Amino acid sequence: MSPSAQTMIRRAGVLLLALVAAGTLGACEESVVEQKDVVRPVRALKVADASNFQRRWFSGRAKGTQEIDLSFRVSGPLIERRVDVGAEVEKGDVVARIDPATFKADVDRAEADLARAEAALANAAEQLKRKQFLVERGHESKAVLDEFLANEKEARAAVAAAKAALKRMKLDLGYTVLRAPFDGVVVKTYVENFQDVRSRQPILRLVDHSRIEMVVDIPESLISQAHTVSRVVVEFDAFPDILVAARIKEIGTEASEATRTYPVTIIMEQPPGANILPGMAGKATRGDVGPDELEGAQIVVPETAILTRDDPAKTFIWIIDEAAKTVSTREVKTGDVVDQGIVVSDGLQPGEWVVTAGVHYLREGQEVRILDQ
Repeated sequence: MSPSAQTMIRRAGVLLLALVAAGTLGACEESVVEQKDVVRPVRALKVADASNFQRRWFSGRAKGTQEIDLSFRVSGPLIERRVDVGAEVEKGDVVARIDPATFKADVDRAEADLARAEAALANAAEQLKRKQFLVERGHESKAVLDEFLANEKEARAAVAAAKAALKRMKLDLGYTVLRAPFDGVVVKTYVENFQDVRSRQPILRLVDHSRIEMVVDIPESLISQAHTVSRVVVEFDAFPDILVAARIKEIGTEASEATRTYPVTIIMEQPPGANILPGMAGKATRGDVGPDELEGAQIVVPETAILTRDDPAKTFIWIIDEAAKTVSTREVKTGDVVDQGIVVSDGLQPGEWVVTAGVHYLREGQEVRILDQ
């Protein structure tokens, strides 16, 4: 073989080796790319300890079951305010008066107007009776009788108007006295004696504190459970050693746009040994959960956390290893479908993280990043 031929063979061998090496390197790089995982962000929740449910508190402030700013329906100078802040009153007690002199004069004038109207009516009725007698005997025409009928009717209307005016004047006179509409305590006064007050101007604020209400804001994730709560306990900052028994009075049906919480009103009696006043800060929690209920508390996961595979009889979920930040499937036993999701009766423990969305896009051992709890 000639030297030139040998040289060509050597060059071809080198080229072949280079191509093989390049192909091998490309395959290795592709394998590296295939093996490299992208950290997938996932939504997840942490299974809570059931005992925490009893300890969840919701803040609020006390208010009276009845609160009202008392005011007069008429205007005039205030001549007597009988109560000050802190005074306790009973229903019907007089708490303030305005000068009745002008209103008494109006009543006297209305009574005189009524007396005149009644006298005019009596006269018109007597004249009508006389004319009717003459017409019946043919001494007067019926056309004349119509005029007296009209006069009598007009006098009767004047009496009705005078009676209505007198009634209104008497009401106005009665409105010069301000009475308590219910048992309560005066918590604020707005005017002093001898001031001129206007109709509907607040004079004092009265609160019925025999029973106390409190409004707490419940997250939308828990509001569906509110109707199942039979008893509530409340603790006020001013009386930390007293737990006050309460119950739910009203559950709001419209969430706050800002906080996505629902207002729930609870009501309670005044506890012995304490005087809860409107405005006092406190916190409430459910009081109908005892140790027995906590032991049997259910774990509920969203329906989106459930993963089904070839065997429809088996149910799986993705569990996140909090230390390694990887996922693995676990078979669980499920129960009833409730408002919040699906009950998991076996296979989950408090403290474990469960993927709640995108369960069909994960693979065993994949690294993940939790978006929110």
